[in-house]
Amino acid sequence: MSERTSYVHGTPSWVDLSTVDPSASKSFYSALFGWEWDENPTEQGSSYFMAQLGGKAVAGMMQQPAEQTEMGIPSMWNTYVTVADIDATLAKVNSVGGSVMMPKMQVMESGQMAVVVDPTGAVICLWQAGDHIGAELVNQQGTLAWNELQTSDVGAATTFYKELFGWNCQVMDMGMGDYTIFELGEEGVCGAMNPPMEGIPAHWSTVFAVDDCNGTVETANSSGGSVVAEPFDIPIGRIAVLADPAGAVFQIIQMTAESP
Repeated sequence: MSERTSYVHGTPSWVDLSTVDPSASKSFYSALFGWEWDENPTEQGSSYFMAQLGGKAVAGMMQQPAEQTEMGIPSMWNTYVTVADIDATLAKVNSVGGSVMMPKMQVMESGQMAVVVDPTGAVICLWQAGDHIGAELVNQQGTLAWNELQTSDVGAATTFYKELFGWNCQVMDMGMGDYTIFELGEEGVCGAMNPPMEGIPAHWSTVFAVDDCNGTVETANSSGGSVVAEPFDIPIGRIAVLADPAGAVFQIIQMTAESP
């Protein structure tokens, strides 16, 4: 289903980009995905940019806070998971091995958010929706297709997220080793795997759907981005790993026709 009007508890529902260069990022993603941008002033005096396709919200972007830039934190994509009760979810975090990085914050009328860290060090955001449900279009060209945890301790992460969001898991062979699918009921909602090489810290990766993987890679190169991993095939499609002009890393996937 590509158009969404709501998300149930435990579903990844939104991604946004914290970047040191919003101007360059806007130009890059507009060229790559056809995004248009709606600028929304915030109570902190900055702006939050909403990326849209056909008038539907698909992702967000903001200027990275100066203190993070001074600390050398790179530009990055953030994953948000919808929760029915953010207070109840936060109350569980410490007891199941995680920690709260940022307590609950009201985002005007849009909703409430918080930021937590899982036991393996990966950062993930919680979202209790108000006026903003999250992505209104998914699983089509230029929209969110998947969220993927890369961590050296998938087992610890699996235990944590089962307690926090109710995720069950199924382990599959994707041709490059085991791949864990996190499920709500019988529906896969996101995945987890070991990092492709040593030294990569635990993190949540954003995967966008594209109609033409190879063509999108060419566009990224010509629009100021770079290729982290050249296109390669997996059982469900063809993927590549890219970086935008500010260095934020993300994935793209061209699904095979028979993929769900």
